This record gives sequence, C-alpha cells and structure tokens, in this order.
Amino acid sequence: MESHGGDAHHHAAHQEGEHHHAPHWSYSGEGAPAHWGELKAEFGTCAAGQAQSPINLTGAASAPVPALQVNYGSTTLHVVNNGHTIQANVDSGSTLTVAGKTYNLLQFHFHSPSEHTVDGQPADMVAHFVHKAEDSSLAVIGVLIQAGAESAALAPVLSNMPAEEGGKVDNAQVTYDLASILPADRSHFHYSGSLTTPPCSEGVDWNVMATPVQISAAQLDAYRHLYLGNARPVQPLNGRALDMGM
Repeated sequence: MESHGGDAHHHAAHQEGEHHHAPHWSYSGEGAPAHWGELKAEFGTCAAGQAQSPINLTGAASAPVPALQVNYGSTTLHVVNNGHTIQANVDSGSTLTVAGKTYNLLQFHFHSPSEHTVDGQPADMVAHFVHKAEDSSLAVIGVLIQAGAESAALAPVLSNMPAEEGGKVDNAQVTYDLASILPADRSHFHYSGSLTTPPCSEGVDWNVMATPVQISAAQLDAYRHLYLGNARPVQPLNGRALDMGM
C-alpha cells in the first residue's frame, strides 16, 4: 500500500547491484512484512525475534516506569523522503534520559496508520522519535496522532514534505521547537521491543505516549498522499512486561 512502492523497489534494486533479484523491503507484495525475515540474512530477526515491535498496548500494569527526561532544543529543518516514510533529521543537542541513561535524538519520522495499537485500535498516524546512546543502544518515543485540530507544531514538517524518494527540504531559516510536538501529559506505555523496520533489531527501549496529539484532516491527507499503510502489523508480546506510568 505504499503509494510509490514500485519506484522504491526499482530504485533499491538498482542500488543493490548483485542483489537485484531480491525484493526490497516494503509494506506490500513480495517485500511485505511477512517476508522481511526471508529477504536478507541480516533481516532474520524480523522473523525469529521474540521481542518484536510494534505490539498491542493493552492490559498494561500500573507500575513505576522510568521517567522520561526530555531535553529537546530547537533544530533547523532537514526533511527527507527516504522511500519508506517522511523523516526529519535534527541538529545535535536534543536528548532523552531514561533511568540515568542519556540518548541523543537523531530523527523523527511517521507511519500511517500508527504501528502500535491501543486496545486493538490504531491511531491515524504516529511520530517516532529515535534516540541513540553512546553504547549504540536505542530508545524511541512514539507520539500517537489523530485527525482533529490543525497542528502548528507539525506544520513546518508536514508542509515541507518532498514528494519524490530521495528528495530533501533543508531550511536553515526555520527554527523548529521539537518539544512542542510532544503531548503535555507524559503518561506513557513502556516496554522492551525492536525496530519496526528491517533489520528489526531488538533491545529498543519503547515509550509510547498515552495521550494522542492532533493534526488536521488536511495535514493527515497530505502525508497519506505520499505514504499510506507503511505500518508493520502488531507482534506477539511473548510474556514481556508492559507497564504504564509517567
């Protein structure tokens, strides 16, 4: 259901050179999530992993979870269309500290519908804020997004989305307040999971905000015109702890 999956497949196959016979990962057809683990040896965890993401967020224990110490600054605008989503790369200096460990914010990107579901229901969209620590471990904040009121916070990104794969919009004139995207209520679901795209690496510290933010129907449509259905299905919990807290 990726709107220009064919182009992405062709472009990726060309880049892969001798591997052009293998379909590139996508969200439909031969490269769909059910086949990710078979596409390349390094994608094996997508099929064999026991701590995969996303999951259905339900039945969470009310437990003390590590507080999210968000120290986001401002960044200039660096928006890219990477063939799978729209991604905003950020300037260095924004951090997330969880349980005494500090992660640096690298980028945020979108999926529509949301990949995590709440009691079985996806949100219209989600933003994933990807952070990396000095030891290369990853932490992600997921912000669920529903159609409603227009978002001034997300407007600089959603109004500057490159239509073509590989396209970039850099605007040093726009100073972007990253923290403005997050909901004021920091209640969140917390669990240990994985990347939701190949290679599906595990050990990712997941924090999904319980309170959605809103964007307008027009803003949602603008994203879905480029990408709709770029969401991996939910994965088994397999006995992992799922907690809910501030």
